[in-house]
Amino acid sequence: MGLRQKNILSLLDDKTNDYLDRVALGTKTPMGWKEFTYKGVGMLSRKLASHMIEDLDTQKGDRVAILSESMPEYGACLFASALAGMTVVPLDIKLTKYELTSILSDCEPTVMLTSLHYLETAKEIQKTITSIKHILVMDEQSYYPETPSIHSLPNRYDAKWRRRSSKSTALIIYTSGTTGSPKGVEISYNNIFSQLEDLKVVMDHIIPTKHCKMLSILPMNHLFELTVGFSTFLNLGYSVYYALSLKPKDILAIMREKQINFMIVVPAFLKLLKTSIESELKNSSAFKKALFNFKFNLAQFIPFMIVRRLMFRDIHKQFGRHFKACLSGGAPLDIQVGKWFSRLGIKVYQGYGLSECSPVVSMNYDKRHDLASVGRPLTSLETKIDSETGELLVKGPAVMKGYHNQPELTSQAVTEDGWLHTGDIAEIRGGHIYITGRIKNMIVLSGGKKVFPEEVEAVLEKSPYFKEVCVFGHVRTFGSKDGTEEVTAVVVPTDDILSQYSNEDAEKFIKGEVKQLAMKLTAYKRPVNVIVYKEPLPRTATNKVKRKEVKKLVTV
Repeated sequence: MGLRQKNILSLLDDKTNDYLDRVALGTKTPMGWKEFTYKGVGMLSRKLASHMIEDLDTQKGDRVAILSESMPEYGACLFASALAGMTVVPLDIKLTKYELTSILSDCEPTVMLTSLHYLETAKEIQKTITSIKHILVMDEQSYYPETPSIHSLPNRYDAKWRRRSSKSTALIIYTSGTTGSPKGVEISYNNIFSQLEDLKVVMDHIIPTKHCKMLSILPMNHLFELTVGFSTFLNLGYSVYYALSLKPKDILAIMREKQINFMIVVPAFLKLLKTSIESELKNSSAFKKALFNFKFNLAQFIPFMIVRRLMFRDIHKQFGRHFKACLSGGAPLDIQVGKWFSRLGIKVYQGYGLSECSPVVSMNYDKRHDLASVGRPLTSLETKIDSETGELLVKGPAVMKGYHNQPELTSQAVTEDGWLHTGDIAEIRGGHIYITGRIKNMIVLSGGKKVFPEEVEAVLEKSPYFKEVCVFGHVRTFGSKDGTEEVTAVVVPTDDILSQYSNEDAEKFIKGEVKQLAMKLTAYKRPVNVIVYKEPLPRTATNKVKRKEVKKLVTV
């Protein structure tokens, strides 16, 4: 029976029974390792689901919001919500209260699950979002009598689990517009099952072993992490470990201790790891440097990864000797960085996707392994190029149900016959997809975070001192972030400001105002560059600012 014919309840039962005492999820705490077996995750999931059904009086289809850093309990909360027939809304912990309130007023959750670290934020939000009736803490101890921990709930492991249609919404993932009109992507169980089926084919090529230990460094609210790093890997019986620090030193320590085989990363992390290894080499003896360079040049002529790993055994010792490959996504991969790791005997597989496609569209895992390509589409997906615009279109069972509460926006994104507009310009050569640009104005930062200019503009335009605002991504051409984008804001002050202040003072005032307003945005969305422009910005006949022309007009 294919996964698509299964329901989520039988799938959870199967996985719990298949891998009982194997570690499912683990994380390092100040007290040591916290590890949950598949059986342990299953029991905690059932305990929480039973409480939500029997004691909290939740209804089928109610929303449950999760505000937490990655931890083993996160997985139990996801499974519990499925058993209770609820829809999960994973929240980005980096968002401000202002942004979180905007999202939660759109989806109106009944229950909020939070880590102790974010409990105060959750309580503050509950004062505004009246739909939130219950808050539960995910950590083992709560310290607050009025806010129980999911661990301290009654030891009930059975209830009448709520079966939902495979077409019903499993997740609502908010991607942008959090300050104006929130954009929540509705992901159905069908969407998830199609990804699990397709990604099993991919993983059988990438990781042919039956048991794999993988390290997770992406946040759990990221759909790439939820679909691949969590759902796919648990479906295959792997052990997933969470790193709370992104420092290469801490990551390498976990890799050694847990003998990690595989990681899911964003390109910025690979760049950081490469820099860390290179700086260590720079401080080594002249002989060691010369030996590395000799082996590095020689490695390009050796096709066997096992031989390359033996050549660089000192570096692989730092990785714990078992690390074979990683999957990169979220932003374009720097080809030179990918080649660098390949020379050392570590394969880098590049994936491409978007939340609206649950999220994986393609994976570069075949023998051709062209790092410039994002690979072939997954088995169940069709792709084509719009002959007029050059835009990549995708069709198949992974395409979202739609945007929550936004039917008009949904119809703009997905055609009547099911083709999803990705917003990316692409070419398809020999069945392989090559992303060459994008239609959207979206800014992709070095760590794979995405910023929508309209979202930043909506906040800055609230100033009575700004006549016009235009936000775009400016590509850096120097330093460690060479080739990556930074958020840039062009502001035209009002005539009053220009008449009251000297040029220098006006610029100082405007930049201060931008900084103040931008505090409503999470840190990565705040403008890095602010340009004060005195002339009217170029506009179209329908009065829209011509973003591309503004970019040409100003220099950073």
